[in-house]
Amino acid sequence: MDIRQLRAIVTVAEAGSVTRAAELLHLVQPAVTRQIRTLEQELGVDLFERTGQGMRPTQAGAIMVERARRALNELERARAEVQPAPGEVTGIVTLGLLESTTDLLAEPLVTALSRDHPGIELRLLTAYSGHLQQWLDDGDLDLTLLYDLDSTPSLNARPLLRERLWAVAPAGAGLRAERPVGFAEAAARPLVLPASGHGLRRLIDAAAVRSGADMDVVVQTNSMRVQKRLVLAGQGWTILPGVGIAEDVARGVLSAAPLSEPDVWRSVVVCTQRAGRTPPAVEVVGRELVRRIDSAVTRGEWPSARLSSAEGR
Repeated sequence: MDIRQLRAIVTVAEAGSVTRAAELLHLVQPAVTRQIRTLEQELGVDLFERTGQGMRPTQAGAIMVERARRALNELERARAEVQPAPGEVTGIVTLGLLESTTDLLAEPLVTALSRDHPGIELRLLTAYSGHLQQWLDDGDLDLTLLYDLDSTPSLNARPLLRERLWAVAPAGAGLRAERPVGFAEAAARPLVLPASGHGLRRLIDAAAVRSGADMDVVVQTNSMRVQKRLVLAGQGWTILPGVGIAEDVARGVLSAAPLSEPDVWRSVVVCTQRAGRTPPAVEVVGRELVRRIDSAVTRGEWPSARLSSAEGR
């Protein structure tokens, strides 16, 4: 098994055909076919199904493609780290951002890193907390934002802030930041909520129990964008972190107010794996991420957020 074979199976899986993979790899088609067949003979399994629609990984092939992609990424990272320009931090860093934070953090973070650390190649993945934690556990992320998570034997969690959840409604509802909405009042409306089992939904369900309110959930979704679009379409209210709707409220397309009776808070942390050495590039991205978050909270761009104490950070 060699690097050429790993590149071949990953490229064929992504391109869907040997012909297109050969073009991307700047090889002739028989060479790519030979690399795949040699690897299949070595492993004793078929890695691809040859169909009329192209090349499709078998179950064994999908496992090999996933592992090969990770191995190639690690080799690419190692090459960047051992061949840096003098005095320059280089490397590939894969960062996970909570979907609700991307509008606020992605652009200024990328701008700062491009300006101050051009040798770092940043790869951004966005999702809900549960997916991000799984990707971090699997080694697909170097660091990520998560919420309501303490340090574990495998993960190191650094507290960053606490933020309040908000009731979110169409602009015509007239919700305002200075007038909190009781949870029972929000629960009486048709609600568009995250799907059951989602971390944010667990916070909301717990608040419903504390308030004694029965929620009228009309739609469940795993997309914050869908939640907001359905509210805009008049399908109901929703509940989201303030950072996820700050821009929409500022533009006047949604109205929102913090929840009360009870207040509902989530804690945002930045997480890394405990095992192994933390590359300098990952440390740089982590510091810049924390700096951007501190700045956003201090300037009031992160609604109803409170920075964690210095001792916890």
